[in-house]
Amino acid sequence: MVTILHGVALLGYLAVGVLQTVSFARGRADVPRGATALVGAAVLVQLGALVAFALRFGELPLVGLGPSLSTLAFLIALFLLFATLASDARPVGLVLLPVIVALLGAALLTGVRPTGEPLAFSGAWFSFHVVLAFVGVAGFAFAFAAGLLYLLQFRELKSKRFGRIFRFFPALHTLDRLGRGSAVVGFCALTAGLMLGWAWTIRFRGTFAMDDPQVIWGALTWVIFAGVLGARIGGPGSNRRAALVSVWGFALVVLAYVVLRLAQAGGAAFL
Repeated sequence: MVTILHGVALLGYLAVGVLQTVSFARGRADVPRGATALVGAAVLVQLGALVAFALRFGELPLVGLGPSLSTLAFLIALFLLFATLASDARPVGLVLLPVIVALLGAALLTGVRPTGEPLAFSGAWFSFHVVLAFVGVAGFAFAFAAGLLYLLQFRELKSKRFGRIFRFFPALHTLDRLGRGSAVVGFCALTAGLMLGWAWTIRFRGTFAMDDPQVIWGALTWVIFAGVLGARIGGPGSNRRAALVSVWGFALVVLAYVVLRLAQAGGAAFL
C-alpha cells in the first residue's frame, strides 16, 4: 500500500508537470486553475502514503534515504500548494515539480522502507529536529525556484521581448515576495532544527560533532541561507542579487550533499 500510494502521488505530480509544460509551450498566460486541485490531490495521496508508512512500520518516515526523500518531496509540494492558493504562483511549479518528481522517483527506486539501523538520537527531539530541517530545505528549494523564474523574467523584461516567459511567469514583485517569504520561513525552521540537534549533541555527547558530515552539510546550508537573506539588505538591485544567490546557493547545497554522501561509507545515516 505504501508503494502504491507513492506511485499514485508520483503520477499526479507528473500530470501537473505535463500540464504546466504544455501551457508554457503553447504560450498561454497562465496555468489552468485545475492544476492547483490536482496538486492538492497528489499532496493528499502522498500524505496518505506517509501515514500508511508510519502505521505499518511504527515510525515516522524520517530515517533512511527513501522515506526521507519522500518526506522532503511532500514538504516542497506543500510549499507549492500553499503559495499557489495564496497568490498567483502556479508557474513556479514549472521548476519545483521536476524536483518533486525526481525526489519521489528516487525514493521509490531506493525503497520507501525503514533502514533497521539503531539511532543514538531519537524520540521527540529527533522528530522535531528532522522535520524542521526538512522544512528549511524545502523553503530553500522554493526560494531557488522563485529566484530562477525571477532571473528569467528580469532578462525578458530587460531585452523587451515580452514572449512566452513574460506572459507565463508571475510579475517580478510577486516572485520576489515568494522568494523572500519562503527564505525567511525556511531559514527560521532550519535554524531551529540545527539548534535542537546541537543541543542534544552537547547535552548527551558533550561535543558539537563538527566532523559529522550531516553537521557539516547543515552548517553549510545555514551559512548559504544566511547569505541569501543578507543579499536582500539595502541597495539597488538587491532583489536580483538575492535571486542569484538563491539559485547558486541551492545548487551548492545540493552539490555539497552529493559529495558528502558519497564520501561517507555506504551513505549510512545521511538523509
